[in-house]
Amino acid sequence: MRYGLLFANILGFASPQGAIDMGRAAEAAGFESVWTVEHTVFPDGYESRYPYDQSGRMAMQADTALPDPLIWLTWVAAHTERLRLATGILILPQRNPLVLAKELATLDDLSGGRLELGVGIGWLREEFDALGVPFGGRGLRTDEHIEAMRAVWAGDHAEYHGEFVDFTGVSVNPKPVGDGVPIHIGGHTEAAARRAGRLGDGFFPAEGSLSELLEVMRASADEAGRDPDRIEITSTHPGVWGDEPMAAVEKLAARGVDRIGVPGFLFALAPDPAEAIAEFGERVIAPTRDL
Repeated sequence: MRYGLLFANILGFASPQGAIDMGRAAEAAGFESVWTVEHTVFPDGYESRYPYDQSGRMAMQADTALPDPLIWLTWVAAHTERLRLATGILILPQRNPLVLAKELATLDDLSGGRLELGVGIGWLREEFDALGVPFGGRGLRTDEHIEAMRAVWAGDHAEYHGEFVDFTGVSVNPKPVGDGVPIHIGGHTEAAARRAGRLGDGFFPAEGSLSELLEVMRASADEAGRDPDRIEITSTHPGVWGDEPMAAVEKLAARGVDRIGVPGFLFALAPDPAEAIAEFGERVIAPTRDL
């Protein structure tokens, strides 16, 4: 089993030294990856409902530091050796796909091919409004952005023709180290599961019924002529960081989960975050690595 440290760019880990200490501690403890969250702006008085907490509100305020994920990951990459660098998630339809493809390929190249791109369609309408990006149609734009980025990563003189993205004869260099940057679809809806089946290298359903969503994802992959077993699954379970983690890890492994996400605030709020990360590595990661 592999482990990813989620919400990695929050609280004390948002600072320059905090990011270094966290990255090195996570790598030493056996974490395979760190995953960032993103909001470019925090809208005052937002009415959109945050889907990952019963309160409907984000656990942040206007003055909360939330570093840009790609710049923060570049900083962590420079101070680690093996740790994979993931966005979990980046709000894809808010970005220009060609500018983003250049940024991602550059980071992947500089880090020696360690980048994982987790993407979502976004939920905060007021943020889209502030950025001047339409909230409607963001699902289709997400699909096109994924396809367009893969087109320019695959080779020079690329072209892509969609409803929202259209170009001919463009090249983006450097290229990612491998065949491209792995793209993980985040979301707990059936639409996200279908998108993961059609387009994803991975699927990250943070909430919802894992079994049902995986069934939808697998059916979508079959319909698209893709092998669902090649789509990497990342999930979470509170039992993993409870008193008896083995049972929770075994349950997720039996469902086909490849990577378990562990919330970073569990460590960031500890008196000694690096020590807490090391303790989790000894207590949970090491005994379950071979599951």
